[in-house]
Amino acid sequence: MSFQPRRQCRAFVTCVVFLFSLIAIPASAAEKTRLRVDDYQIDAELSPHSHKLTAKARVKFTALEDVNIASFELHNGLRVTKVLDERGKPLSAERVTQDSTVRVQLPNGLSKDASTTLTFDYEGELNSADDSPVQGLKLASIDDDTSYLLYAGRWFPVNAYGINRFTATMNITVPAHMLVIGSGKESVSNASATKRAGAGAVAGKTYTFVWDKPSFPGTIVAGQFQEFKSNEAGLDLHLFLKPVHKDLAAAYAETAVKEFTYYVTLYGPAPSTTLRVVEIPDDTVPSAWAPEIAAIASRGLTQKINYRLLANTIAHQWWGVSVSPGSRDDWWLNDGFARYSEARYVEQAAGKAGLEEAVKDMSVGALAYDTVPLSTIGKLDIFSPEFQSLVTDKGAMILHMLRWVEGDQKFDQTMRTFAAKFSGKSASLDDFRAIAEQNYGDKLTWFFSQWLDSTGAPEFKTKYTIYRLGNGKGFRVVGQIAQDLDLFRMPVALKIDTDGKTEEKRIEVVGTDSPFSIETFGKPRRIVIDPEDRVLKNSPEIKLRASIQRGQGLIQQGDFSGALSEFNKALEVNKNSSLAHYRIAEVFFLQHNYQAAANAYRESLNGDGDPRWTEVWAHIQLGKIFDVTGQRERATNEYRQALQTNDNTQGALEEARKYLQKPFEQVKEQHG
Repeated sequence: MSFQPRRQCRAFVTCVVFLFSLIAIPASAAEKTRLRVDDYQIDAELSPHSHKLTAKARVKFTALEDVNIASFELHNGLRVTKVLDERGKPLSAERVTQDSTVRVQLPNGLSKDASTTLTFDYEGELNSADDSPVQGLKLASIDDDTSYLLYAGRWFPVNAYGINRFTATMNITVPAHMLVIGSGKESVSNASATKRAGAGAVAGKTYTFVWDKPSFPGTIVAGQFQEFKSNEAGLDLHLFLKPVHKDLAAAYAETAVKEFTYYVTLYGPAPSTTLRVVEIPDDTVPSAWAPEIAAIASRGLTQKINYRLLANTIAHQWWGVSVSPGSRDDWWLNDGFARYSEARYVEQAAGKAGLEEAVKDMSVGALAYDTVPLSTIGKLDIFSPEFQSLVTDKGAMILHMLRWVEGDQKFDQTMRTFAAKFSGKSASLDDFRAIAEQNYGDKLTWFFSQWLDSTGAPEFKTKYTIYRLGNGKGFRVVGQIAQDLDLFRMPVALKIDTDGKTEEKRIEVVGTDSPFSIETFGKPRRIVIDPEDRVLKNSPEIKLRASIQRGQGLIQQGDFSGALSEFNKALEVNKNSSLAHYRIAEVFFLQHNYQAAANAYRESLNGDGDPRWTEVWAHIQLGKIFDVTGQRERATNEYRQALQTNDNTQGALEEARKYLQKPFEQVKEQHG
């Protein structure tokens, strides 16, 4: 999978979260969980120069029902050389590459609630995405500069990813010049000079990480970093950055402290007061999290602080590390909660305007693939855009709407109580609903049933008549709010702008037509339904952006024809959409259809100019097309026009200056 550069900050953050969520759960999660891993004891040796991992994992697990076979996920690039039972007797192991599993036959079986330990010896080279558990995404890599073993990479035998909480002790041996970042209590010792055969490593250091509270301590990062420390506000913060980003350390440390402490005020204490923010390479996911770890890809570390991405990643210390989903159907309790936590911090940092922009982003994601009820999301392919949009963005919008229904004080109490009661545990929708109802003071079946058990969202319309009241008493507006969902029920704000004071009223919208009557002193000028976007709803803008998001998802899957179809649907909503024309141009550019791409970029420049960044990047892309087709003078003219916009969204001005100095050259695609 290739990552296309995002030209707009908001779009970039949304895409980042979406792309990382693609690795959230393994395909085998649809199967019933038959065992529970309790603890790992892992000895792993990294040989960066040969990209090799050599490891031994002792896996203690408990049967949840009578079992004869124990199945674990393991990266297909790793070869199991030996499996022993708890008495040291060799066992037979079958490798199934189709679902990246290792299945171990238990000769005597294991009765329900009984526990045992298996020991796996395994090794392999990890330096490409070829054998990744998620096609096209490199999730584990061992290299000279930086090695990363993400939990999602299944670099050790994994059961029920993201659901099965476990404790772990990990001993990671690396060359002496490397630092290792992991979860839990850390100690360092000199590695034994005697190495396992075939490892090819030199004497180094062994880092030991002990995490003794069941969670997901499965991510390891090793490399050459500059470490920056802070103990501000009682947070033991460590930043591990590459030298090229050392000047960003102070700003990112300050931002991380602000975000962490803000979440403490919202949700209560985190599982740990230690946080390690670590830079990971650009050849993997944009962000990752684990207990005490917030990992950000190099491309996410910019002079303009990427505080939304960092806020989302840090929020997972509460929603993921501390409270985790009880089943795949409950996955929105993880990613949706972190997404809305990000929006809450945006509100804190950028005010109501910032929150409104975040809510628009979430609304687009929530409705882009709203075909399956969120309460039965486990029926979908977990790698599908549908699954990811729903658990992340619709999950976040459900919290946003619950906040409107309950009110800020009761909503905040709901979130704090939920975080405290299920700290260190898995939770379900029913668990969350019970706490919400307790704080609300009434049943919320209608709310959760509507937004979790159903699909669709209303598109509000209003019709009304204005009456002048006698004796200078003002005016009365009598009308009704209409929408097309028969079973719909939600409180909706109605704002009436007048010659004088603006009037607002909370209307209980029930069914397709809901009457209202509002008196104003000044003459009414404009009526707006749900002015602050408290309710998930359809609108022409949302439909346009949802079509564009679906199209971008299809591009990531290599379906250019399907993407063009979605972008053209967006043009049916707004034929002058600069964004839709720009995305169409991108597809043609990827196909090397330069004439069609140039035409579409010009249509983008002649469109509505929304978003603003389409102008600067359309000029840059036209410049690239002219360079590729040997028209250097026309290319430099486009780059100069890009500079004249003075819009540096996603480094546009630096890009234009670069190609003014040296012509753009089309990079040949690399396969394999």
